[in-house]
Amino acid sequence: MALWRLFLATLQFLTRIPVRDRWCDGIELKEYARGIVCFPLVGLVIGLLTALVWQILMPHIGVLPAVIAVVIAHIMLTGGLHLDGLADSCDGLFSVRSRERILEIMRDSRIGTNGALALIVAVLLRTALVYQMNADGLPVLAFLIVTPVVGRSMMAVMMYRQAYARESGMGNLFIGKISEGRFGITLLLMATLVLLIGGLFSLFALLVTLLFVLGFRRFVATRIGGQTGDTLGAACEVSELVFLFFLLWH
Repeated sequence: MALWRLFLATLQFLTRIPVRDRWCDGIELKEYARGIVCFPLVGLVIGLLTALVWQILMPHIGVLPAVIAVVIAHIMLTGGLHLDGLADSCDGLFSVRSRERILEIMRDSRIGTNGALALIVAVLLRTALVYQMNADGLPVLAFLIVTPVVGRSMMAVMMYRQAYARESGMGNLFIGKISEGRFGITLLLMATLVLLIGGLFSLFALLVTLLFVLGFRRFVATRIGGQTGDTLGAACEVSELVFLFFLLWH
């Protein structure tokens, strides 16, 4: 039951799926780091729901409207949480300012040019990639399911053995507080789900995505001395796009 409550608490934290507070009774904020092993499972829930949208709508309204509906469903399920992190990260990291000023920009609720462009590119690219998967005859349903699994799991890569770049914030619940054992379980669960659902074909895309996230982690740590909640969200969004892109690589 404790693990189930931890999963529900993690689902509540990462999505807008309605989870009642009483279902998570007994889970304190300081325990959320243990929920990292649930990140791939939360991604699986998101993937299954977006795949359901595709399965229901595509035969009736056509490919492009169904793809757009899938992208909208993904945004609604997450409340745009990770897109917000992407926009804030791009505004700060590409501002060519000092570390302190970058962190100030990332905390600012207003969106800048870099952030706005990042959002436009991310939404358009996701739409185009899913559309092209269908055009190429790839198993869209399976890849819609596993892509959020990869995105949420890659956040663990950003957290593991990293410093928290701020003095306080929600990212401090996870960053630098993931044990080696839980980190290994998270990656193993991610790889297992990708293999079982996406097949051997998807492992190449997964490996490239992992290498990309490791590079992004190093870039961010060099710029601001660690990670923040925004950079975790950015990694989630960008890793999903990289994964989808290399699924099309043939």
